[in-house]
Amino acid sequence: MAQIKADPTKVSWEESAFPILCETCLGDNPYLRMTKQSQARACKVCERPFTVFRWCPGVGMRFKKTEICQTCSKVKNVCQTCLLDLEFGLPVQVRDTALGLEDNAPRSEVNKDYFAQNMDAHFQNSENGLGSGGFGKAESAGREMLKKMQRTEPYYKRNRQHICSFFVKGNCTRGAECPYRHEMPLEGELKNQNLKDRYYGTNDPVARKILAGPKAGGGGRQFAPPEDKTITSLFITGLTEAVQEKDLKGFFYVFGELKSVVIARKSNCAFVNFATRAGAELAFEKAGGGINLEGAAMRVSWAKSRPVGARSEQTPGPTPAAVMDALQAGPPPPPGSNSKFAYPSQDPTYQGSTSKYR
Repeated sequence: MAQIKADPTKVSWEESAFPILCETCLGDNPYLRMTKQSQARACKVCERPFTVFRWCPGVGMRFKKTEICQTCSKVKNVCQTCLLDLEFGLPVQVRDTALGLEDNAPRSEVNKDYFAQNMDAHFQNSENGLGSGGFGKAESAGREMLKKMQRTEPYYKRNRQHICSFFVKGNCTRGAECPYRHEMPLEGELKNQNLKDRYYGTNDPVARKILAGPKAGGGGRQFAPPEDKTITSLFITGLTEAVQEKDLKGFFYVFGELKSVVIARKSNCAFVNFATRAGAELAFEKAGGGINLEGAAMRVSWAKSRPVGARSEQTPGPTPAAVMDALQAGPPPPPGSNSKFAYPSQDPTYQGSTSKYR
């Protein structure tokens, strides 16, 4: 029998059983179906063949697939699809800036292949498969800043369908049956996003926008208090079962007198109602970037004013006594009738359809 020698170039090709994904890309469906195809495409970073997974994250969402191999994903500790950090859900440029990490990944073709092979050997011998282990040694100040900027819940809106190109041109004839979004695309630098720039953390427009925001200490617009001076409540999101009413009261009472604290467990949110506007403004100034209680990273924002025509401002309906009086009085008389009786059947002098006095 002839002996077939193994191709040395195929030895380092990836063969994985499950992708490395963030919670947002995975979707909220616990019964997810995936298709798997070995060595179907080349990684968009190192250009080596890898196993491609494809799935639909939810109803009405677009199909997603892995874009980079698992080796490149482990090097940067990012999702294989969206290329955002797995721990904080932020762009690589934002994470590296906050933690003071340097990008040592090579850019040339030969060096990328050699670097990927060395990383494969490193991850095979390392107990911790994700990352190189340097993320946990960063300063606590940088990690706290990342916790303030990260989302507290998955952002499934990112999985929506793409914008319909025919709608942008003004000639989409499918209307409501069109599976794509009928919206105009974003203008500015956010429409020019490059996958390699996002992976290497250079020239990323999304990262520049986040770093320029108020939570990162940049020159972005600060969150001014609402113009309605009657608003004295703060809206807290990202609560967990461990956070109780006493924990919120113990944190916010130092800023001013509290009227009440209302927790909505189904929505994982709460309202902190202050007695004065000054207390609410002081609390938002100190905790507007986010708070951490009982291990839960929560966001703090101003509550919205009550809409016009709320239930408390609506005209009260008829009382039960008024309803009973109206029922006993009977139906209204027919239009154009001058009789004191609404209908002939209500006149006792009528016999059938003729009155006895006629």
